[in-house]
Amino acid sequence: MAQSLYLFNPEHDMALANFTPYYKAPSEIQRMANDLSVLPAWYADEEDEALVKIDSAGRVEGWKSPLYPEKVAWITGWRDADYRPWGWNPALLHRLREAGVGEGCLLSDERMERIRHLSGRQRCVDVLDGFRGMPFVCGQAVVCRSVDAVKKRVSEWGTAVLKAPWSGSGRGLARVSEAQWSPSLEGWVSRILRTQGVIMAEPFYNKVCDFAMEFRADGSGRVDFVGYSLFETDGFGNYKANLLAADAEIERRLSRYVPVEQLNAVRRELERRLSLLLASDYAGYLGVDMMICSDNGGLLIHPCVEINLRMNMGVVSHVLSVRYLHPLATGRYVVEHYSADGEAWAFHQQMSRDFPLEMQAGGIAKGYLSLTPVREDTRYQAYITVG
Repeated sequence: MAQSLYLFNPEHDMALANFTPYYKAPSEIQRMANDLSVLPAWYADEEDEALVKIDSAGRVEGWKSPLYPEKVAWITGWRDADYRPWGWNPALLHRLREAGVGEGCLLSDERMERIRHLSGRQRCVDVLDGFRGMPFVCGQAVVCRSVDAVKKRVSEWGTAVLKAPWSGSGRGLARVSEAQWSPSLEGWVSRILRTQGVIMAEPFYNKVCDFAMEFRADGSGRVDFVGYSLFETDGFGNYKANLLAADAEIERRLSRYVPVEQLNAVRRELERRLSLLLASDYAGYLGVDMMICSDNGGLLIHPCVEINLRMNMGVVSHVLSVRYLHPLATGRYVVEHYSADGEAWAFHQQMSRDFPLEMQAGGIAKGYLSLTPVREDTRYQAYITVG
């Protein structure tokens, strides 16, 4: 078995939406990939002697976290290896082929096509069908193939959420009512229909809480539950932070809204539905975003808002909680963006001084830890705070 090589490629969702070998990520996303390139060191499989691809040795020179995973080595070039990217897309395949990586280390074009199909938001329709009749769930998604079909759904529901089948995380979405329908919105809908063939429409739900269930597919048709993810987004729907806590604690918090038995029933049905959907076409982590929704005074589970068929921040936060936190501790895992040079460095210096790490029984009980190198020019940082 070739050595595992991990790669953080956050442009994955946009590259998959573009679906050409020649997609080039915006400069800001490239900067994010560079600043956070060491992130896979923290979630690489414990049994791996793992390699992590970074953009330059200068990114980690002089940096060593107090809990730095010793089994990880940094590399700046490409080689034949057991690749574990954040997600597979045609642009990444093209880049690796151009670098001379052997086909035996890569996905075939046919497998890539299948993964794109499985990554489309249309698959939520397939999964939600399995929840029909469950008394404690909500959630509807409809595939629309024309502007008139979209208008009909907006009229029927009053307010709808429209989604491009493939787009970057938190992007390609629009909340709309009949009163808000406009020529510019109709142009956006028409553009999605022209470029992607369909557009998704869903009723607008009164969200009380965001959470996710994380799974791992073994590539032979088996999908197993990994853990929970309780996360925060900003006003634009972009990922911001995760709760760091044991699954039992997250489950306890969710049980304030819905009984644990209902969560377990949803988990079992998702394992079954995802096993049927993915079969032997996908191996690796995936996450299913969910919501607790308020409905006529009651609380319901929306069991499939989005399927992220790739590595995701929920899995990262789960692994961090299991491997590095004291069992009774809680904290936050944050991915931060800074608007100017020097801001990250100033924050890092102050947090390191004011909240030093405190360890108990081999785990973090309190304090601040940067998971990625911080320099004067850093714009993106992943860090945790505990206690």
